[in-house]
Amino acid sequence: MTTAAHTKLLQNLYRAFNARDFETILSSMHPMVNWPNSMEGGRIHGHSELREYWTRQWKLLDPRVDPVSVTEASADRTIVDVHQIVKDLDGNILLDQMVRHIYGIQDGLIERMDIEPFNS
Repeated sequence: MTTAAHTKLLQNLYRAFNARDFETILSSMHPMVNWPNSMEGGRIHGHSELREYWTRQWKLLDPRVDPVSVTEASADRTIVDVHQIVKDLDGNILLDQMVRHIYGIQDGLIERMDIEPFNS
């Protein structure tokens, strides 16, 4: 996949996440995707666990993530700097920050995501 293809894949992923569109989200991921559980700690593996995790999260919080920049670090590692706003279900802002998402992409599918603090 090219840098442009990775960028398009990830932009579609963020758009689908913000729309709560599970089918589009999961279609971009490897069946055994390895994902951080930023709410409870640990890691999540696979579509089923990821769907369950986000279902729990979205019942408690209203997160929105918007990519600000996409950088190809290597052929299989892409870095996305993200503006993240997390609100409670009443619309109160709990978190408004920049974070860094690091993706492992193989054969056009996201295999892994990690989160790091944003250092400009």
